[in-house]
Amino acid sequence: MNYKFKKYWRKTGLNEYWGNVLLDLIKEKKPKHFLEIGVFCGVTSRNVCELLNIIHHGDFSFTGFDLFGEKINTNLNEVEPEYIKKQKFSNPLKNFYYNFILKENLNSIQSVSKFLKKFENNIKLIKGNTNKTLKEQDLTNIDFAFIDGGHSYKTTLNDLNILYSFMKNKKKHILCDDYLDATYIAEVKPAVDDFIKKNNRSYKIIEGKFILLET
Repeated sequence: MNYKFKKYWRKTGLNEYWGNVLLDLIKEKKPKHFLEIGVFCGVTSRNVCELLNIIHHGDFSFTGFDLFGEKINTNLNEVEPEYIKKQKFSNPLKNFYYNFILKENLNSIQSVSKFLKKFENNIKLIKGNTNKTLKEQDLTNIDFAFIDGGHSYKTTLNDLNILYSFMKNKKKHILCDDYLDATYIAEVKPAVDDFIKKNNRSYKIIEGKFILLET
């Protein structure tokens, strides 16, 4: 299967190298019901949907969580990325196209929904802070979750605990971004480590960036 990560002329949290590392994991595990926390502008989401569509011939689901422009909770020690506040592009053509022609916020749920319209019958997007929204959803069928949302200790641990409550003892998988040196974010690692210790989960560190947990 030769499908490779595409950037689609939008902002993305993963570059092509790390995007392909994620896609290779999906090719290996072949999940049918995928969940992403931290949709951002939808580039990773679109790539995942394209790949799952190939693997399962259209029979898959994708659930995405993001603030989608909702005010960030500074009480959780979260920091709003500069891009989301100002939507600046290094490429002047992109900057002119999105900010002056389309006047479109790429992180809005409207923009992401339009970008993923090809898979509108397969996807569900949920707006809000996952400390609240994640526990309000039925995630029973999720067999692969990718966590790249709020990076505070509390939010990371919350996301892990809620996902685990639905996926426990089912040999499903949770992948966390920004765990080690490649894109290390200070509060992610201790939250993941405490979760592993408490629940005695097996794990695999992938290329010094991701950590893959088996539920």
